[in-house]
Amino acid sequence: MQLLPFGLIDRWRAPAPVPGKVAWLGEWDYAHRGLHGPGVPENSPTAFALALQAGVGIECDIQRSADNRAIVFHDWELDRLTGETGPVDGRKAADLARLALTGTNDRMPTLAQVLEQVGGTVPILIEIKSKRDRRVGPVCIAVRRELDGYTGPHAVMSFDPRVARWFASHSPRTLRGLVVSEESKKHWRGVWERHSALWHARPQFLAYDVRDLPSRFAASQRARGLPVLTWTVRSPEQRKVAALHADAPIAENEGFA
Repeated sequence: MQLLPFGLIDRWRAPAPVPGKVAWLGEWDYAHRGLHGPGVPENSPTAFALALQAGVGIECDIQRSADNRAIVFHDWELDRLTGETGPVDGRKAADLARLALTGTNDRMPTLAQVLEQVGGTVPILIEIKSKRDRRVGPVCIAVRRELDGYTGPHAVMSFDPRVARWFASHSPRTLRGLVVSEESKKHWRGVWERHSALWHARPQFLAYDVRDLPSRFAASQRARGLPVLTWTVRSPEQRKVAALHADAPIAENEGFA
């Protein structure tokens, strides 16, 4: 079977970004969910404060509250990181703000609060969570609403190609990325799925699973001008992989130099 000319289709369906617009992405290390660890919860104001103190970029996650606010929290459910149970999107932002993150006095912040805390001092990568059976418009609108007027370096990204496509259509000035994990999909179907996601998303950068590097797909996109960030770098060995095959690490714990 003759292989499709993926390189030609990639350039047509997902053009490379203007280099100057994405150059800053490769100039930083990024703290995965902030600089968290024992006694410091992920995606917490304290974790972000420590990242600011260390002078590293910040990566965070977004869920949507019942009243359509962008909430900085990774999980769909409250169970793992709070003393409550149930879905995050079942509660209003004011109710979520009263919940302590497990074992600390930290509270779950909104994206607006985190942007105010960061204040443009370091870049922030905003990963938007989604589910295939849900529309992405509401959470994208919630994020864009908070980003209006924010002038610090920032970008949105998601595993869901619909998110990057939404920003390409409705907020083209917002830098947008596609998060990729090859997992067990290294066969022909996986190659097709990655290119299809790229064509739909039209991203300006990739955030790639470090366990999949080196990757022919990541290398080909990087060669044509899409910066490649890599997650989650957790060891000196993975940091070496990141240095060879990506432009910047999204790291935690021993993944920092």
